Amino acid sequence: MKILVTGASGFIGSRLWPALVAAGCDVRLMSRRKEEAAPHEVELVYGDLSKKESLATALKGVDTVFYLVHSLDASKEQFDRVDRELAANFVAAAKDAGVRRVIYLSGLGEARGEQPLSLHLESRKEIGRILQKGDFATTILRAAIIIGAGGASFETLRFIVKTQPVIPVIPELDTKCQPIALENVIDYLVGCVFEEQTAGHSYDIGGPEVMSYRQILEGFAEAIGDVNLFLPVPYYSSKLASMLIGSLSTLKSDVVFALLEGLGNEVICQENSLRELIPLKLIPYRKAVNIAMKESSR
Repeated sequence: MKILVTGASGFIGSRLWPALVAAGCDVRLMSRRKEEAAPHEVELVYGDLSKKESLATALKGVDTVFYLVHSLDASKEQFDRVDRELAANFVAAAKDAGVRRVIYLSGLGEARGEQPLSLHLESRKEIGRILQKGDFATTILRAAIIIGAGGASFETLRFIVKTQPVIPVIPELDTKCQPIALENVIDYLVGCVFEEQTAGHSYDIGGPEVMSYRQILEGFAEAIGDVNLFLPVPYYSSKLASMLIGSLSTLKSDVVFALLEGLGNEVICQENSLRELIPLKLIPYRKAVNIAMKESSR
């Protein structure tokens, strides 16, 4: 069974494909860079989701595709449109190639009351709906904050805790979230390949703790031995915070804004039946932070 990993050089993809190889899967990676060298354990092919005609070779003979592409690096006015176009191109090409399954990692969260879903989360949900219209069985895993070195959420948390001795307290910091360790996300994704019952279904995935965003920041600081003062600041907004973080760090302000915009959306697992199909030992939040910090220091 041939498995194609799109977004193979990204935060999730770069950790996923070695785990698939270790599990005995026949793995192919898709790259937009024609000159990129392939790791010896896998096949590397050129493919660009913005160019439908380039996908035929990448998808030839493929049974299952991991769809791990999103254009968060585009401006916030454009990433939702770009994501829709890429997904539509993929669906058409996958139909022509006879792909049987697609596994998609989406974002967790629902609009509640007067709090609309953030543009970032709404875009991720829309991509899932587009994929579900394809001639293949789509498995969707919905995750909240993923704690792992190199991930945008983790790096934003680290920057805030490490550089801001005083952290402004805004009402959104009381919103509940269910962070999950990167290792557990990878285990769930690999497990879906071997658990056929997951084909065509959607699942929420999260770690063992439900926390407020303030508790997440406090726990991060505690895990790495930092001390921060949390101080209520009037008129402080997620947009202002994203501009400040973007100007002081290597993180792009549009990326940070897309993440901080979702602070008002509660992201808690509403159903966790995947734990019955793929039983895992879930990693506690502070341990996940410590693992990520050790990896980032290598």
